[in-house]
Amino acid sequence: MGYRKTILANEQIYHIYNRGVARQNIFKEARDYLRLVELLDYYRFKKPPLRFSHFKRLNSVQKKEFWDKFMEKSQPLVEILSFCFMPNHIHLLLKQVKEKGISIFMANTLNSFSRYFNTSHRRVGPLFQANFKAVRIESDEQLVHVNRYIHLNPVTSYLVEFKKLGDYRWSSLPHFLGLCSTGFIASSYILSHFKSGEGYRKFLLDQVDYQRKLQEIKHLIFDK
Repeated sequence: MGYRKTILANEQIYHIYNRGVARQNIFKEARDYLRLVELLDYYRFKKPPLRFSHFKRLNSVQKKEFWDKFMEKSQPLVEILSFCFMPNHIHLLLKQVKEKGISIFMANTLNSFSRYFNTSHRRVGPLFQANFKAVRIESDEQLVHVNRYIHLNPVTSYLVEFKKLGDYRWSSLPHFLGLCSTGFIASSYILSHFKSGEGYRKFLLDQVDYQRKLQEIKHLIFDK
């Protein structure tokens, strides 16, 4: 494992990025995307007493009892401000809450997903690049623009048309637009910079401003 230049400090927000080995796809079907969404929610807490694969085997009553007893009282490692999953890479905006929280969260989440993916698709070997990339967000202005960059990824990568971006399920954008509720997304701070949900939507769709600001935040984003 290589040396990480970026220091991951408590109460700081980071743009996190990782992609498949040799740029290979890390998702093959809808259930793969859904699994990683579930893992984000599960491993944001410190030391879950069960592996997620074991948690999945519980019946609905047992899951609720487990969640109420352990998870709701557990300390979070990170706050997840936003995310977007693409066929061969992922983006996250994370705030570190506990010491080494981001590193522990990423290791638990990606290791669990890799085991699931390899078992499900009869595959062996690493799925992700060895080290995830991280860059610290230094201002509120950077925060809102990097968040927009993350949410626009499906459009800029030609996966969906602009008008259908809100229908892209593997992103926190539907939550930001009020189209659904994703309980683990801590969106309130970013949305507080806008007068309304409609204000955020207009900001998202402002192509001229987006292209201009892209140059200003290029040191905060990553090549695919």
